[in-house]
Amino acid sequence: MKCRRIPLEAEVVKYESGKGLEDGFELFSDVVTKGWIVTDSLIQIKNEKGNPVCPYIRHRRGRTFIAEGDYIILDADGTKHVCGADKIFARYEEI
Repeated sequence: MKCRRIPLEAEVVKYESGKGLEDGFELFSDVVTKGWIVTDSLIQIKNEKGNPVCPYIRHRRGRTFIAEGDYIILDADGTKHVCGADKIFARYEEI
């Protein structure tokens, strides 16, 4: 069966630290040692103890860590997604 995604209006925001777009932060050292992801372009922010942490979005499949240039998609139902700058405007068009 082939299906087409139903049009859904969403807010698209380029990620910036300090705007409250992320759901949490994970220590970079934990991301490196516990994760199965490429960490080369992940955003790293210093926490109050001076340790580098990586922001993430929580969803039903777990966590998606935010990389440099990523956009946050805020669906009308409150769901959040992360989308790379290389794909965002192939999937979303400005209205």
